[in-house]
Amino acid sequence: MELTELAGIGPVRAETLRAMGVFSLRDLLFSLPVRYEDHSTVFPCNTHREGFVLVEGSVLQEPKISYFHSLKKVTLTIEDETGKMPVCWYNAVWIRDRIHQGETIRLYGRLVIRNNRRTLQNPQIAGTEEGYVPVYRAIKGFPSKSFRKLIRNALELLDDCCPETLPAEFRIRNHLCELNYAVRQAHFPDSLTALQSARRRIEFERILLYLVYVSCAGTEKQPGFPFEIHHEWIDEYWKLLGFKPTEAQQKVLLDIASDLSRNIAMSRLVQGDVGCGKTAVAFGAIWLACHAGYQATMMAPTEILAVQHYENARKTLEPFGIRCRLLTGSTRASERRRILSELKEHQCDAVFGTHALISRDVEYGKLGLAITDEQHRFGVRQRSNLQMKGKTDRMLPHVLVMSATPIPRTLALILYGDLDLSVIDQMPEGRIPVKTRLVPEQKRQDMYAFLRSRIAEGKQAYIVCPLVEDDEEENNELHSAKALFQRLKENEMKGLRLGLTWGSQKPAEKEKVLHDFAEGMFDVLVSTTVIEVGVNNPNATIMIIENAERYGLSQLHQLRGRVGRGRDESWCFLFADPSEKLKLFCSTNDGFVIAQKDLELRGPGDLIGTRQSGEPGSQFLFADIRLLDEVSKCVQQMTRNPSDKPVLDQIRKNAEQFFAENEYTPALN
Repeated sequence: MELTELAGIGPVRAETLRAMGVFSLRDLLFSLPVRYEDHSTVFPCNTHREGFVLVEGSVLQEPKISYFHSLKKVTLTIEDETGKMPVCWYNAVWIRDRIHQGETIRLYGRLVIRNNRRTLQNPQIAGTEEGYVPVYRAIKGFPSKSFRKLIRNALELLDDCCPETLPAEFRIRNHLCELNYAVRQAHFPDSLTALQSARRRIEFERILLYLVYVSCAGTEKQPGFPFEIHHEWIDEYWKLLGFKPTEAQQKVLLDIASDLSRNIAMSRLVQGDVGCGKTAVAFGAIWLACHAGYQATMMAPTEILAVQHYENARKTLEPFGIRCRLLTGSTRASERRRILSELKEHQCDAVFGTHALISRDVEYGKLGLAITDEQHRFGVRQRSNLQMKGKTDRMLPHVLVMSATPIPRTLALILYGDLDLSVIDQMPEGRIPVKTRLVPEQKRQDMYAFLRSRIAEGKQAYIVCPLVEDDEEENNELHSAKALFQRLKENEMKGLRLGLTWGSQKPAEKEKVLHDFAEGMFDVLVSTTVIEVGVNNPNATIMIIENAERYGLSQLHQLRGRVGRGRDESWCFLFADPSEKLKLFCSTNDGFVIAQKDLELRGPGDLIGTRQSGEPGSQFLFADIRLLDEVSKCVQQMTRNPSDKPVLDQIRKNAEQFFAENEYTPALN
């Protein structure tokens, strides 16, 4: 059903939704809430229950405005029969015109208790909605209340667009509710139990589709090109690098060399922490492939990462006779024609690039090794497409997959069941751990002074914000990149060279900003999380993360990994209230410890990848590792049981259709 046929969606809103990856009514219905607000209980004003609470009371006085460093602070007090509740907002002067003395209001916000003093911080003015109120991903032009109304309208048409996809017997056996019930309850739950049942059904099926798809996507071992590998080539490679590899790097390259020498196509995942030296291992694999007389290709999710790999390869590999090329979407037409000709005629040995490498007109003369970097940003289909570029006489090139997102081994074996696994679990000598600190709001100016002192020494810094613009989400306490950039430019960092970038910025503009920052043309780069992957600037030694509580631990670790890439002491500052999660993050630089804790706190959520538009509403909704394990065992059991073949065939068909409609491409937001 066309989006414009739904009441409340005109051409402009429809285009906004399409930009977010919502093309149909079904897409809209599966754009599930990112969280829920519990409006089922109104707490008294004398409550000492820390965390998010809903309170109701009479406003005792007109809102007052005061100044806290560069912040405007609005304060008032509400009262009920139990006592008083102090309330404050930061940078929300508009509150003064919305709330007046004597009126009764409902507020939903975080109650903070410090030094035995209670304050309800940055609350939202709550409506009359009760129960569990859904909160959706912010979409510009869709206030929360309007989007909830839109979802209610869409739910009236649910039966027409979301037929049941799983057989009744299968659902009963696995304790799964019906799909339509699940979708309704996932948006507007009647109870916490109903919500848990609904999310479990949806998450179970998404995991099921993924695992069945992976198990059927040509994962059986295929004949491959056996390389004639001489072990002295490996020693020669490590010597030419000019630094001593870790034992883990040496072991993984030996594993790869063993795979390359077999007549079975290699399918190996190499994962390791930020800065462990995966690229050096990948270049070693390219070195072996080219010395054996084959071509190699390396695909990265962003152009800037592809360029960095190419520039490093030119310095490392070209002096020793390996001809390297770069192919991306912005390669000039004449240059592209030349590179395509060289690839086809085997006049170049290694090509680095983005999705341009799997374009229809790209032909390889003798492709023997296909590498994908940042695997969690690609899907099975892209990896397969790259490998098929070199298929000849029913033989396939070897495949090497790189992932910079540390994944606990048990999870990796389930998610990448079609791949052999190697882990680089050591860091190179001389790597200085990044110092990580929580910074309270009252210390903001001190932190800015420290930043200016480091910039005076010639260093650079990142500042990461959760939003692009202030009106992106109805939450006054969140910093936006554009607003903070403007404020810093006019106040705390006046006179410094500031850059600004975000995920939906035009690709050419974004690439230029990132390139200019890497070249030292900016002192400070203000951005969203677009910089978490593929930005390598050893001169950047400070990472500041606003509203750090908004991110998962693994994403915080990726952001922290942008600094500490050189020989200088580096710092990561988190603006957030103390929490168990953030205290753990400050205490360790071990990505695998962090990944394990992230699983315990919120599940493996964003490790798989996203749909084309990259919005969280269309990601897999994996809730916890136990459910992932349960579904994995369910698939294994069906595969072994002949009586389950009809059900498995139906699920396989559903999986193929799902992935055809939701093809994986990089999520650059």
